[in-house]
Amino acid sequence: MTGDGRMASKLVDELELLGRHILMLRATKENEPIGIVRLSEILGIPTHRVRYSLRLLERDGLIIPTQEGARVTEDYERYMAELSDLLESLIPRIEGLLAETTQASGGRGRADVNV
Repeated sequence: MTGDGRMASKLVDELELLGRHILMLRATKENEPIGIVRLSEILGIPTHRVRYSLRLLERDGLIIPTQEGARVTEDYERYMAELSDLLESLIPRIEGLLAETTQASGGRGRADVNV
């Protein structure tokens, strides 16, 4: 990305973190109780990142630690449904932004834009 891409870079970082959290929640739900090392192996994510994500998910009330390993809370289903709805609602907004940036860049298509 050329120029000052900090805003876009932050967006990409947040989306990557959200994606990791979704994968971790699903893997935890499918394998609970599950420990950090096993989550790391299943997802191919370094243990320090798994540990960090688990801390954030626990803070948000989506994961509970047990002696046997992490488990999802009763809020899991509601959270995933609400997140799905939110992501769906963002699609038209993203498409609008894409149209605006494409128009502002002289009509270059998606393949010409590096994010």
